[in-house]
Amino acid sequence: MQRDAEATKRRLIAAGRVEFAAYGLNGARVDRIAVAAQCNKAQIYHYFKSKDGLFDAVWNSLVEQIIAGLPLDVEDLPGFAAHLSDLYAEHPELPRLITWQRLERGHESLSKDGVDDIRYKSAAIAEAQARGLVSTRFDARVLHALLIHIAMLWDASAPEVLEVVDMNDQAQRREIVRKVIAALVN
Repeated sequence: MQRDAEATKRRLIAAGRVEFAAYGLNGARVDRIAVAAQCNKAQIYHYFKSKDGLFDAVWNSLVEQIIAGLPLDVEDLPGFAAHLSDLYAEHPELPRLITWQRLERGHESLSKDGVDDIRYKSAAIAEAQARGLVSTRFDARVLHALLIHIAMLWDASAPEVLEVVDMNDQAQRREIVRKVIAALVN
C-alpha cells in the first residue's frame, strides 16, 4: 500500500484543529491527535517537527480558510461582518483557536498571509472612505478590526452575558452584527 504524505498531513491538521480548539496548545496531547488522525505520533514530528509546528500548521490553515471564505465588498461592510459571524457560527472551532492563539502565542508566530490580508482589506476600506462610501469616523485599520471583533461578539462573550441577552438564533445574532456595523460605517 502506497503512503499519501499529503493526506496524512491533512488528517493531522484536522485532528490537531479539534484538539487545539478544545485544549489549546499547552493542553493538547500529541497521543490524542495521532489516534484521531489514525497515525502514529512520530509522523507529527516527521511532518511538523513539534507540537508547536503542528499548531502553526493548524493556525495557517485557519487563516487560509478565513481569507478564502471571506472576500471583502467595501460597499457592503455590514454584509462582510455578517458573513464572518456566520462563518464563526458554522465553525465554532475558529473563534476558540483564535482565542488560544492570542493567549498562548500572541505575536510570536504571526501569519504573514493573515497580516497581508488585513493590510489589503484595511487599505480597501481606506480607499472606500476616500471615495465617501464609508464613514471616516474611525481609521480604516481600526474599523477593520472592529468589523472582525464585532462579528465574533457572540463567540467571545462571557456565558453570563449570553444568559442575560438570551439570543440563541443565529439569524438574530447575524442581524445585530449587521446593524452594529451599518451604524459604524454609515
